Amino acid sequence: MNKYYIINDNNEEEFDGDWFFEENGHHPHIAWWSGGITSAVTCQKMIELYGKDKVRIVFIDTHNEHEDTYRFKKDCEKWYGLPIETITGIGDKYPTIQSVWEKHKSLNVAHGAICSSTLKRKVREDWQKNNKWETQAFGFELDEIKRVRSMALNNPKLKPVFPLMMFGLTKKDCINIVEEAGVEAPVMYKLGFLNNNCFGTGCVQGGIGYWQKMRRDFPDKFDAMAEVEHRLTNLKGSPVTMLKDQSKEGGLVFLKPHKDYPNIKDISMLKGREPKPLFECNGFCGINDLEERSETEQEINYDDDNQLKMF
Repeated sequence: MNKYYIINDNNEEEFDGDWFFEENGHHPHIAWWSGGITSAVTCQKMIELYGKDKVRIVFIDTHNEHEDTYRFKKDCEKWYGLPIETITGIGDKYPTIQSVWEKHKSLNVAHGAICSSTLKRKVREDWQKNNKWETQAFGFELDEIKRVRSMALNNPKLKPVFPLMMFGLTKKDCINIVEEAGVEAPVMYKLGFLNNNCFGTGCVQGGIGYWQKMRRDFPDKFDAMAEVEHRLTNLKGSPVTMLKDQSKEGGLVFLKPHKDYPNIKDISMLKGREPKPLFECNGFCGINDLEERSETEQEINYDDDNQLKMF
């Protein structure tokens, strides 16, 4: 029997949510490793703050990452001197990320991407039901103060902490820290992308600039996702796209024209622009964490000067 499982009173095997406490005498601080540069440094800072024996590092694998992500994972494990535990939502119900899109006939909508909510957020939430922790660390960097503020406000039960904010680190700082540690940064950064998420298909939350770059640099992936949009559109009977026009005109945007929807723009009709940063995908991408909340939550999470109680 796996050492992390026990036999309960009904003589059934179940996960032992207290195994870390039983081995170490305390609950762990959880550091979420996403494959990106900021989450990598977040994990290192948590070890620096609390020590190896008090930190668990966890990776939610969508099985849709660039193959170099797994090389980076091994290198980070050597750097940390700790294993990176892997959990996933890929299995019998959803054997691939494409199966998620097909099941829900959806890609990216106002409240986020269906693949993110299914293969990241739900996986994290299910994991939390069977585990205990002191804090959970997320890799939001210095330029993401709004996301930090809203996450702390809307998710106090997670006991979130933000080490990069604590140390005043930007993404560029994180790249320098990783390189100084002798760890090679993920190849996606060298290819000109600002994040390291879901390169297998391309990220559905990448934005217009991202997909214009994909069209230039990886036309096969661009063509494949254009086919996905058209197939899902045909199945649903209404437009299914990843992109929206962010200009005053607004509206949905296809990667390629769809013959049944000639009035909907495609990406070739929009002015080229440099790719914008993607959020590191840690199970919170795609949710409306900037929504206004109650005065009670405000009191709990902010002091009298409206400063966030982060740490």
